[in-house]
Amino acid sequence: MSEQNKTIARRQVEEAFNEGKLGVIDELIAPSFVNHDPATPEPIRGPEDFKEFVKTYRSAFPDLRVTIEDQIAEGDKVVSRWSARGTQKGELLGMPASGKQATVTGISIDKIEGGKIVESWNNWDTLGMLQQLGAIPETARAGR
Repeated sequence: MSEQNKTIARRQVEEAFNEGKLGVIDELIAPSFVNHDPATPEPIRGPEDFKEFVKTYRSAFPDLRVTIEDQIAEGDKVVSRWSARGTQKGELLGMPASGKQATVTGISIDKIEGGKIVESWNNWDTLGMLQQLGAIPETARAGR
């Protein structure tokens, strides 16, 4: 079961985010799905909201590439450590396209029931992304 769950979590990243296959979301995301993400003020709910979430990032970063660096599964949960890279060529959360490339890392925990993701918790370097895109200044480094 753990390997099946890892495959479901991996497909969501590779097919939805990397390839833009939004139809796979209906196959992998439960109607009751809730996504907790520090970059969104309210949780994302259900497959349709998740499609919009994916479209937002793919529109802002048309060359988006998410790489799963490591996965651990136990019971109904899959933990994925990932990195993402892309060039901001479209608006993101009210920020105009910067033309800058950003690379971030993060960890996602997906809860899977009945072959679908029912809940996700994400923690990623939102601050680092905003700094790389020039939306906020980088903090002074120690020793400078």
